[in-house]
Amino acid sequence: MAKRFLDKDEVRLFYDRFGSKQDWQRFYEGAALRELLQQGRFGEASSVFELGCGTGAFALILLKEHLPASASYVGVDISSTMVGLAEKRLACFPGRATIMLTNGSLRFGYTEGTFDRFICNYVLDLLSPDDIARVVSEAHRLLKEGGLMCLVSLTHGQTLVARTVSWIWKSIHNLNPKLVGECRPLNMEDYLNCSYWKIVYHGVMSIAGIASEVLIAS
Repeated sequence: MAKRFLDKDEVRLFYDRFGSKQDWQRFYEGAALRELLQQGRFGEASSVFELGCGTGAFALILLKEHLPASASYVGVDISSTMVGLAEKRLACFPGRATIMLTNGSLRFGYTEGTFDRFICNYVLDLLSPDDIARVVSEAHRLLKEGGLMCLVSLTHGQTLVARTVSWIWKSIHNLNPKLVGECRPLNMEDYLNCSYWKIVYHGVMSIAGIASEVLIAS
């Protein structure tokens, strides 16, 4: 049976309704996001693009604690609810933070080599394999030479408990992806062409049996 993936309108509707409740997921996302912040060399970044900025919580930490004062940030999201929350949260960074609503396209109106960081946190795991490939291709187009693609995703568990949770999660996703907001465990390395990307950091961690993968590639 072919796997079912939500279309862009279904994803938009889910996250419009989900709204600020997304921040509740920090109980299992937090460790992986902190690892990304430590490994992503954001203190050297001058321009950052984030696909799926959500409520702007990650961007706020970036701008307050990790990016140079001169660095700029662009975040896009498919959900108007999320865009509104992110704009409000980042209003204290006028001129540095730009939040935009996307129509679901994975091609963005910037020239090649505009950014030195491309961030995508817990977004690839809700996309179809074809769309994941499009995101990776667009990251390659948008990044400057030597820039870093910084990714975090749900992944397959490595311990007995985490493997069990992964199996249950995938089973629910196969039955009805809406019940898990389309997200499912995946291996991000499978989508990187070694002719174009070099992995500079890769780690997997589990919180309450939920496994997350951190991958940084140049």
